[in-house]
Amino acid sequence: MSGPTPGFLVWRLSMKWRVAVDRALAPLGLTHAQYSLLASLLGLDRPSQRRLADHTGLEPLYVSKLARTLEVAGLLDRLPDPADTRAVQLVLTARGREVTGQAVGIVRELMEQLLAPLDEGRRAAFVADLHALLDISQP
Repeated sequence: MSGPTPGFLVWRLSMKWRVAVDRALAPLGLTHAQYSLLASLLGLDRPSQRRLADHTGLEPLYVSKLARTLEVAGLLDRLPDPADTRAVQLVLTARGREVTGQAVGIVRELMEQLLAPLDEGRRAAFVADLHALLDISQP
C-alpha cells in the first residue's frame, strides 16, 4: 500500500476534529473531552461515571477527573447512587444544560463545515461506515 495508511488517516482526522472542537469551544471554557461528557449527559438519565466512561470511550479515571472539574465549574452535579454506595451519578445543572446547549450548536456547525466537501449520499455512507467501524448501531 502506498501513501498514508487507513490508521494514519483516521488518527489525522481525529486530531483535526479534536483541535477544531477545542478551538471552537474555548470561548465557553470547554475542552473536547469536557464537551463529550456534557453532551453525552443530555441523552443519558443520571449515568454513573462508569456508564459514562463506557459510553464515551474514555477511561473511568479520566471521566472522574473531568466530572470533578465540571462540578467545580458548576456545570454538573455528582450525586450518590442510591443503588450502589460506591458509585456516583452525574447530572447536568441548569447552567450546565445552558452551556451544553450552546456547545452542541457550535459543534453541529463545525461538523457541517467538516462534512461540507461531501454530498448528501457520501455523508450518509461516511456516517454509516463510521458506525460500522466503531461497531455501534445508528440512531
